[in-house]
Amino acid sequence: MDHKHLNYFLALAKTLHFSRASELCHISAPTLSRNIKQLEDEVGVMLFQRDNRSVKLTREGVAFKEYASATLSHWQRFKANLNEPQQHIYGNVSLYCSVTASYSFLHHILEQLRAQHQHIEITLNTGDPALAINRVLDGHESMAIAARPSKLPAQITFVDIGYSPLVLIAPTIQCPITEKLATSSETIDWSELEFIVAEQGFSRQRLEQWWRKNNVQGKIYAQVAGHEAMVSMVSLGLGVAMIPKIVLDNSPLNDKVQVLEYKGEPPQGFKIGLAVLHKELNDPAISALWNIAQNMGENII
Repeated sequence: MDHKHLNYFLALAKTLHFSRASELCHISAPTLSRNIKQLEDEVGVMLFQRDNRSVKLTREGVAFKEYASATLSHWQRFKANLNEPQQHIYGNVSLYCSVTASYSFLHHILEQLRAQHQHIEITLNTGDPALAINRVLDGHESMAIAARPSKLPAQITFVDIGYSPLVLIAPTIQCPITEKLATSSETIDWSELEFIVAEQGFSRQRLEQWWRKNNVQGKIYAQVAGHEAMVSMVSLGLGVAMIPKIVLDNSPLNDKVQVLEYKGEPPQGFKIGLAVLHKELNDPAISALWNIAQNMGENII
């Protein structure tokens, strides 16, 4: 029996969604469907009940899931013992994070992973950090670097690996924004400035909280997915923005924006960490990555 078919089967059994499973397997949905049909023909029974609305494991599919998991686990152990006397961990971990996190927090994690577990492969997807927790919940990726929410979903376990304050930034080029800032004496009139805001997520929530606390009637110029794009728009003189300081520190445009000083209590920052479903920690490769993140968290100053 082809191990490729077993991997495809387990991806579909995990997500119960052809599009998500095909994304995890890096193949098209029709190709996945064709391979599942070939596997069912080989086994001789239907493993999934599927229609236009849903995909469910059959009774035989549930039993086959145990077989497939055990078979692939035995195969990985066999390869490790055959090729090298020392036990190694094999596997692939899919991970989601923002572009900034990919070359800050993730860089340190992968540096340790490569030193300790050379046979673990990483599949990385980047995007809006506001989507990170839901990407894990929906089965798109096994793990995600995310901002810690005030209340974690029950299925998620989270380890802190860092912290970022929030800063307010403005352009440095001559533009209406800098002209308004230049005419401000001691106190900035925030209600007179246009804001570039995140479409969703913690920075958007913290900005709105800060507006309310300071009686600011925030004017929104644009709503953007991703903090990196917000820095770009601010550098062009299109508005001001509240972003995580770690994004600014790692931005190639950080010399084209300025951090604004103001009186009063600063906006609340947030903890950053690694999120994973509780049940996924039984996977040796995921557990190895998790242990590295835990050690990072213990070294946070």
